[in-house]
Parts: sequence; C-alpha cells; structure tokens
Amino acid sequence: MRLVRDLGRRKLRSTLTITGIAIGIMALVVFGSMANKMNALIGGGSKYYAGKDIVSIGSMFSGNFQPLSLSDVGKIEKVDSVAAATPTIDMMMDESTTATMGTPEMISGFVPGGDKGLETFPMTAATGRLMTASDTGNVTVLGSDLARKLNAKVGSTVKLRNVDFTVIGTLAPTLTAPDKDAQVTLAAAQQLFVKTLPPLIQSKVNASDIATGITVYPKTGVDPGTLKSRLKTALGSSYTVMDGKDFDAMLGSISTIFSVVLTGVAMLSLLVGGLSTINTMAMSVAERTREIGIKRAIGASRWRIRREIVLESAAIGLIAGLIGLAIGAGMTTLFNDLGRASGNVLFELTLGTALTAVAFATGLGAVAGFIPAWHASRLDPVTALRYE
Repeated sequence: MRLVRDLGRRKLRSTLTITGIAIGIMALVVFGSMANKMNALIGGGSKYYAGKDIVSIGSMFSGNFQPLSLSDVGKIEKVDSVAAATPTIDMMMDESTTATMGTPEMISGFVPGGDKGLETFPMTAATGRLMTASDTGNVTVLGSDLARKLNAKVGSTVKLRNVDFTVIGTLAPTLTAPDKDAQVTLAAAQQLFVKTLPPLIQSKVNASDIATGITVYPKTGVDPGTLKSRLKTALGSSYTVMDGKDFDAMLGSISTIFSVVLTGVAMLSLLVGGLSTINTMAMSVAERTREIGIKRAIGASRWRIRREIVLESAAIGLIAGLIGLAIGAGMTTLFNDLGRASGNVLFELTLGTALTAVAFATGLGAVAGFIPAWHASRLDPVTALRYE
C-alpha cells in the first residue's frame, strides 16, 4: 500500500512514465505475437516438406510453375533409392494474387494413395472426409483457413478458377500450406491448369499428361538429401529438386528478420522507458530528500533505502507491463478477428510472450530505479535533514 501511496504523490509524472513503458510493451507484445505466428508457419512448413523431395521446373515457391510430363514419373521411379513418386498439380487460387501472411491460397491436385503410405505429415478431416482413389469429377477438400474464408461446408459448392466444385471435406488446422489449399483430383487440376497456359502451349500439350511437380519419397534409411543428389544427376540441370533443408534455408531468414525487429522494439522500449523511469525516480528522490534523511537518522540502513526505491520503480514497470500486455492482447485479438474472414490470422499470443513482456517491463523498472536508489542511499543524513 505504501508503494501505491508513494506513486499517488506524483500522479501526472507516474502516469506519463507508465504510459511510455506501456506503449513499448504493447509493441513488444504485438510484434512478438506476429513472430510467434511466423515461426509456427515456418515450423509447420519444415514438417510438411520433411522426408521427401520435390521435383519441378522452376521454383515451387514462386508460383511460376512450368509443366512436366507424367513420363517423368517413370524416369524418377528408376532412380536408385526411390520408393515412390507421385505427380502433383499446384497453382494459385486466383489469377491475380496479393501479399499475404504465410503461404498463398492454392489449388492442389494429387493422386490419393500415390505416396504408398510413406507421407509422414498428418492431415485429418475436421468435417466430411479426405480424398480417396475412387473420387472423380469436381470434388474438393478445403484447408481450414480457406474453408472459413469461403464459408464452405460439406455438400456446398465453391468456385475454383470459375469452375464449380463440391466440398466433400474440410481439413483440421495444420499451421502450414494445406490450411489454404483446395485439394482436388489430379485430373480436375490438370484441366484447370492447362487453361492457365499461353494458347500456343495449350495447343501442344495434353492436359492428362502434365504435372507441375513430382513428389519423391526415399526408401527407408535413405536421407532425402542423398536422394536429391541422385535425382539431380539423373534428371539434369533443367529440373529443380528441393528438400526440407531448402525450405528451411529459403524461409528461415524471415524468422531472423522478425527476431531483429522484435529486438529493436525491445531496445527502443528499454531506452525510452528506462530514461523516463530514471527521471521520475530521480525527481522522487529529490522531493523526498528530507524524508530519506529522517529514515537514515532513525537507523534505516542504506540497503533499506535502496530496496524501497527500487521496489517502487519496479512497481511502475509492473503496472506499465500489465497495461501494455492488456492493450497488446486486445489489438492482436481484434486484428485476428478482422482477418479471420479472409483466412489471414496474423498473430499468436502465447503465455511465454505475455510473461516475457511483463517480466521485461518489471525488470526494466527495477534496473532504471537503481541509479536514483543508489544516490538516495548515499545521502548524508544531516545534509538531507537540512534540505528545503
């Protein structure tokens, strides 16, 4: 209670100091939550691409897919250590794409069961069912984010590239690419993809003979990196072969960027909040010089004086941290709710981030209060009692 009373003596100054720290902590919470979401996406992507190789022409992450022939599947299956090879069709959901958080919305065509049970990334149906080898025609299984954006349910009809598809299931969240995918049969995807090609190329290709990628699974005990080298040797330089390590190298830099931004925000809040707290506590010591002199005269130790001022400073940091956390949590919740309809959930506020923010603010206050506390504890009692 004495701490609250002491803070109440300087309402305006304490309020301004708390506001400055709270703004920094709010930014720390918001950027930290965004970094958490990005790291979750990258972590999910690492699991998704682990244990297999992807053969394509061009970059599989650029969206600039060029067609391969299904005859390439036979070539790949003859490569040493290949356990299974299955063709896929991947294309953007819309002809024009905009910047988005994480992976873009995609149409993915594949052959159910083509992995021969070697796929290790778990995908389960939240509603309805998954695709099976017996599925034909225009049917689709939607990722969790895409289903929410389209407000689609099992049995409803959605348009993919202006073609009607019947929803037979929706996926449980995976925190990576499948969340924004519309899974369709390979035959249906081939018909959609061929329409995206230039007219001159369309006239020269057979829709049922094309793919944009081939997923290759190594035999038990064979490292995907080793298989990657063998595939590159067998297929030649015109093909691109990527594994999980390539994915990590490509997108791992994003995590580093967010970490740098987060560190910058933390340092900014440290500078602004720390200087503000030092100023507040220095003024407090000056105003309470006689009080400190009386305490020292009646036997209060220097340690007790330092402890009281540091605790008061830490209390400022704690209050500011809680306020900043509340505002930051409210902002992340609001932004997530606004983006949920479009499938863009940008923030993930974890308990660790919340506790770190409050602890950081409290520690900041305590450290910033140490200099004024040390000065107060060194005051000469006689001189302090004469202070006006």
